[in-house]
Amino acid sequence: MGNQKENYAEKMAAILQQMINDKAHFLLKDSCNPIVIEPVYWAKVFEDRENDLYKRLVVDNNLRYKWLRRFIIHYLADVIGYQPVETTNHNYHLVHRKVADSLERLAKKAGPDAPLCVISHSLGTVIASNFFYDLQMNQKNVEFSLDDLSPLEKGDSLALFYSMGTTIPLWSLRYDKFDRPIHIPSRKIEEYYPGLKGEWINFYDRDDLLGYPLKGVSPEYERAVTEDRKINAGGILVNWNPFSHSAYLTEKDVLKPIADGLFRVWKHINNIK
Repeated sequence: MGNQKENYAEKMAAILQQMINDKAHFLLKDSCNPIVIEPVYWAKVFEDRENDLYKRLVVDNNLRYKWLRRFIIHYLADVIGYQPVETTNHNYHLVHRKVADSLERLAKKAGPDAPLCVISHSLGTVIASNFFYDLQMNQKNVEFSLDDLSPLEKGDSLALFYSMGTTIPLWSLRYDKFDRPIHIPSRKIEEYYPGLKGEWINFYDRDDLLGYPLKGVSPEYERAVTEDRKINAGGILVNWNPFSHSAYLTEKDVLKPIADGLFRVWKHINNIK
């Protein structure tokens, strides 16, 4: 969300890799990594037009609070730009194409039916939820062909979902009923990994104005979400204020449960007790 850089996930990925390696090193027979991480960088869909809008509206008019206006413009523009509209190739599908491209790369690296874990932040949680909702329950809204896609690319091997700083509850206001959350794990997971238990943990910070619990959204979300976990994200400069919204990605109280979930799945598929 916002003015994101292409390498936004590098630090988080490195920490997670190290956590998993520390847990699994005595079980590994070679130097391969137990997990494969592929970031989804969708911000480029909006970035150039948002930067142009910021220059024309804020810089050229010398408006005050430029740093805050930049954040607001990028955040609101992402949200507004992502909305489905009745035209071809609109941004909703362009963003989802970015997700699909990342899943394609991941399937080539990790294997076509590798168990899939999704980690999402802020508006990314809405995008991830919508993407897998379309695959699971609304395939007529999927603009790319599902023919010849791997189980991972179709979300059939989706096992774990970790959301943080999510705005999904606000999006529930678009509907008279918000009662069809995605299935975690996928309903087809038993075809690939019998007995594998999935989980959906949603992390939120009480100081984060854009992050909310999920289980209270509806009875269906109460059942679908394994846990709403309250954390205190960030260091002493941000963990007491709304800037905590940007601190989830490297927060140990977020990464440790994710690493535990990944390690549990890795042991299950390798028949390790």
